[in-house]
Amino acid sequence: MTLPLPSLEQISPAQPLDYAVIGNGRIAALLDRAARIVWWSFPRFDGDPVFSRLLAGDEEKGFTDVVVEGAVRTHSGYMRNTAIVETTIEDDQGNGVRIIDFAPRYPRFERMLHPAQIIRRIEPIGLPRIKIRVRPTFNYGQPRSAQVVGSNHIRYSGGDLTLRLTTDAPLSYIVHETSFALSRPVTLVFGPDESLEAAADTVSREALERTRDYWMSWVRGLAIPLDWQTDVIRAAITLQLCTFDETGAIVAAHTTSIPEAPHTQRTWDYRYCWLRDAYFVIMALNRLGATQTMEAYLDYITTLAIGSKGALRPVYGIVHDQPLVESVAEHLPGFLGMGPVRVGNAAADQLQHDSCGSVILGVSQMFIDQRLPRMGDEALYRRLELLGYHALRVFQEPDAGIWEYRGRLRIHTHSATMCWVSLDRLARIAQLLGLSDDAEQWRKNADAVRKEILSRAWSSKIGALAGAFDSNELDASVLLLPELGLLPADDPRFVKTLDVIGRELGRNGFMLRYTNDDFGAPETSFLACQFWYIDALTAAGRVDEARALLDDLLARRNAFGILSEDIHPTTGELWGNLPQTYSMAGIVNSCMNLSRNWAEAWPRSPAPELGVTSSV
Repeated sequence: MTLPLPSLEQISPAQPLDYAVIGNGRIAALLDRAARIVWWSFPRFDGDPVFSRLLAGDEEKGFTDVVVEGAVRTHSGYMRNTAIVETTIEDDQGNGVRIIDFAPRYPRFERMLHPAQIIRRIEPIGLPRIKIRVRPTFNYGQPRSAQVVGSNHIRYSGGDLTLRLTTDAPLSYIVHETSFALSRPVTLVFGPDESLEAAADTVSREALERTRDYWMSWVRGLAIPLDWQTDVIRAAITLQLCTFDETGAIVAAHTTSIPEAPHTQRTWDYRYCWLRDAYFVIMALNRLGATQTMEAYLDYITTLAIGSKGALRPVYGIVHDQPLVESVAEHLPGFLGMGPVRVGNAAADQLQHDSCGSVILGVSQMFIDQRLPRMGDEALYRRLELLGYHALRVFQEPDAGIWEYRGRLRIHTHSATMCWVSLDRLARIAQLLGLSDDAEQWRKNADAVRKEILSRAWSSKIGALAGAFDSNELDASVLLLPELGLLPADDPRFVKTLDVIGRELGRNGFMLRYTNDDFGAPETSFLACQFWYIDALTAAGRVDEARALLDDLLARRNAFGILSEDIHPTTGELWGNLPQTYSMAGIVNSCMNLSRNWAEAWPRSPAPELGVTSSV
């Protein structure tokens, strides 16, 4: 079943980032409201974008689309409760096409089938004339070096990579981009240079049906809140699409170098796994009841924990030992021409002392969640101890902080708090395991660190907890202190901090991260901070304010219900990489915090009075 598809005029005003994401746990692609696939890293999340139009500026390269002659209307949206996108394009005579785009994902032979493959079905409405265009790029924006036409496929090659299109559409029409009358459905299967097991139409029909059934079944198993159900479902599916099944890693986003604001140098590659996201993602997945995804992610960060001697990098590849050396892709001008386009991320080499706490906070779920088939034990605890010892050593040492400053080091309040989290959770884990002496020592250390944080982070000048020790600068990351357990939300120091941050960092109802960084004053609001502010208001009892902000923020999502990293507080435009895991997890967590209980769905009728009634 498909949701009614509104016209472009009925959808929210056009955003710069009005893109849907399709995927299957191995690959993900972005397409616009006219079904042009503009981004696809191949053959996995962090690979070469064979469709790179998103970052190609004015150049007509790196995409595939369907051009309908005389098109006047376009409708696009997700099939209900799936990651399948359906688009209709019509001309003024009512002729047109129905395009269905998806990446196959369903159980087969007792395992999940998720090939590096995109399937596109094009079905005629009436008798349209169409043109199918396929213009892949290789080596980050360079044209193909070879094209070979077979009996029912086309092979596009560049460097070491080959993309194969298998189709029952006329190959010559595709090669020459010739328009033709579409009198029957056609299928395009993009993927590795491998033959299909059956005809393209047969493969696509089975894959579509089974992929739709998979997503419907997966959603059926979610524990969603009463309020904002469709919003949470879309966020949950998007989080699932950010999970790399092979290792359990969850990427921050599927794109690189979409700028944080117009005409800025703040362009970063987010196709990797940031450890600080662990807690928020695991909390969201736990609340949703998506235990298999949560378990896979726990496996990934546990692998990092037991392979570490204490220090951890802030960000890792989806295969954790892959280097993330940062470079610039010279052949891609950037989103709307706003480069540079970066590949890799230099933040992997930064000092960020919150990493140990992020991992321990995430892995601690294994010691309390009885649903997991493999619970935490003393052997895992002993591995985590190494991270705790490291956190104790470095909590008062300067680092680049949560915002990954590239030009300064400070003792950041959030980093120190995450070091405290390491000690606090180890104390709790040790107590659960019956290791009383260990628990007492970790608790003693945690209390000493907590005292130091609350002493040195408090600024009497600004009347709030500052973003760094002995500083007077505000930072939205301190909104997380009650969530992390450092102090309660009704603590007078936090109540004052909440008021000051809302007044000084708020811009037209949106929250800035801070006032200045290496590049100057930020122009856009980091959406995760908005969710932190909403959650802090909720914890402080200011529920009506929180609900109003949440409703407004949900209305700012793109046409497909997805959020990126940033929003411009004046124009309301979304900026930054897409889809942003932090933002989508924020939707889940904030909606869960503010939703009514399911028992309130149907108010109970008054109980009938007992006894006999009579009339006079």
